[in-house]
Amino acid sequence: MTSISLSSMSSVRIPYCFCRCNSFSSHVRMSRLSTLACASSDPTTSATQLASEPKPKPWLLVGLGNPGKLYKGTRHNVGFEMIDTIAEAEGISMNSVNFKALFGKGCIGHVPVMLAKPQTFMNASGESVGSIVSYYKIPLKQVLVIFDDMDLPFAKPRLLPKGGHGGHNGMRNIINHFKGSNDFPRLKIGIGRPPGKMDPVNFVLRQFNKQEREEVHALWVH
Repeated sequence: MTSISLSSMSSVRIPYCFCRCNSFSSHVRMSRLSTLACASSDPTTSATQLASEPKPKPWLLVGLGNPGKLYKGTRHNVGFEMIDTIAEAEGISMNSVNFKALFGKGCIGHVPVMLAKPQTFMNASGESVGSIVSYYKIPLKQVLVIFDDMDLPFAKPRLLPKGGHGGHNGMRNIINHFKGSNDFPRLKIGIGRPPGKMDPVNFVLRQFNKQEREEVHALWVH
């Protein structure tokens, strides 16, 4: 999985799997409208132009996982890994703690984004995500949740415009906090199946090795 450059977005890197998401891609292509959110300091942009353009709603990118050193780098935390990778690649600080999440604001190209890693533990992720969406009035179609999926081969992404929780407790809780709505995009990252007769619970809490972490990192940056 490699990333590509979009010249219309000042060569911002968007993974191929994200570019296949029509709603995300349309925001990327509408970068001129989004410019006022991230380039208001541009001396070539007049006050009249800024005033006449509607301020776009940001995208919320949420990575699911469990907080604390015990869970750091585990398969179940691949959502956290992806958010960390995106934040580093795009220069977005994740030092703030808001809405029970490690939280950051920035831009991918000229598209305003918020990045969040809920610190509520996986099964209560909706407490954090629901609060962010409610406070900023973010349309659900602009909430992208990233999480692990044992039914996909390792490091294989699958982007879906909507769907059920698929047995994932973090997603189940988010849908509950969205009043039962599952009409929001999600990016599943494959972590593979447990070897032999290993308990799935133990498997998802296993650490990535160095090669596996590099493969996850390569989903966003190459």
